[in-house]
Amino acid sequence: MSDLKKMYKTIMDDDFPDDLTIKFGGQTLVYKKRAWKIPDEKTGELIEKGLRYGENPDQQAALFELVNGNLALADCKYIGPGNGLVSSIDESDMIQAGKHPGKTNLTDLDNALNVLKYLSDRPAATIMKHNNPCGVAYGKTVAEAYGRANMADRIAAFGGCLVVNRALDKTTAEMVSANYLEVVGAPDFEEGVVGILAKRKNLRIVRINKINQLEKYRSSRFVDFKALIDGGLIVQQSPVNRIRTKNDFLPAKTVYKGKEYAVERQPTVEEYDDMLFGWNVEQGITSNSVIYVKDGVTTGIGTGEQDRVGVAEIAIYKAYTKYADALCFKKHGVPYKTFELEASQGKRDIAALREIDEETKKDKGGLIGSTMVSDAFFPFRDGVDVGIKEGIRAIVQPGGSERDFEVIEACNQAGPKVTMVFTGQRAFRH
Repeated sequence: MSDLKKMYKTIMDDDFPDDLTIKFGGQTLVYKKRAWKIPDEKTGELIEKGLRYGENPDQQAALFELVNGNLALADCKYIGPGNGLVSSIDESDMIQAGKHPGKTNLTDLDNALNVLKYLSDRPAATIMKHNNPCGVAYGKTVAEAYGRANMADRIAAFGGCLVVNRALDKTTAEMVSANYLEVVGAPDFEEGVVGILAKRKNLRIVRINKINQLEKYRSSRFVDFKALIDGGLIVQQSPVNRIRTKNDFLPAKTVYKGKEYAVERQPTVEEYDDMLFGWNVEQGITSNSVIYVKDGVTTGIGTGEQDRVGVAEIAIYKAYTKYADALCFKKHGVPYKTFELEASQGKRDIAALREIDEETKKDKGGLIGSTMVSDAFFPFRDGVDVGIKEGIRAIVQPGGSERDFEVIEACNQAGPKVTMVFTGQRAFRH
């Protein structure tokens, strides 16, 4: 077993070149490999090394930063040098390297910024796991945002990557240090904060200076590469979210066999706020996905499924599971599964567990009043029906299905009526 554990402590060799040049016709982009001089985990001596390893411990990996070239194709000018976020992190930003950072640590940081670039108007926190958010939340303060994001899915947050869009303060640091995270990223750290966080020696503490400039990245396109198993490449433009304010949503209406169908109830101010929040969070989630949000926090996140009704149901299941765990932790200070095991062993009161189950069922996993968000249209009304049964109040989806009329009918037939808007834009992310 000890030999198996060693592979996770490995720092792979890096045989990738120091620079990378890509030509697009007559235009050239130049990338420079990034490495950092950070203390060796065993000796404490400074070593210069790039990524620890790739997605797995037996994969070499390298990080490259765009340093030269300005690509323009047709009417699109792509993001140029000097705009590095994760790719420009240097030794001064890597306040504590912890275990030498690997590919997944940096891609989690990157996708956290991909979500937060839409949430700059107030304190926000996102906790990433395997390049998907497990909890995203607004708050009046950073501490409140982190607390809400953490309790949204306390289970998945274990070993995750936290990024906040305001300076991390002592209150938040104390909350973070009580949990186990792999990475903490912030635009800055207030005095005394690093000392609190550094008590966990393996925690990677990273400053990302340009978080306060994230708004400008909303409309900046980059070249997105997808490598095929035969060595080929698919190249595409990165997506741009067209929804900036509630006025960018489209009315949920359609015509079917000469008859016009339209959603009867219009969104409230609070519903519009959650619609914007949910659609912005959706930009960082793997497709097929359906998520639920309420009052500026995620209540259930379903990702990477092959059918839309299935992922809507999975997100509901997760909402119930996380809600019960949060109740148990708040009341008894232990995870639900721990309480359940100990109750089965006679060490805890089984009646207390049943109370949690009943409260979770009564509150429908916290989904009552939530907004349902889908990255693509609903091909049938069955997807929205599963959400309506849980008491959702609003829906955001691209629209454009042949059966949009069925989905609109489902909203109008609900009691109380459910409101819905279209985005006019799909948000697939593979």
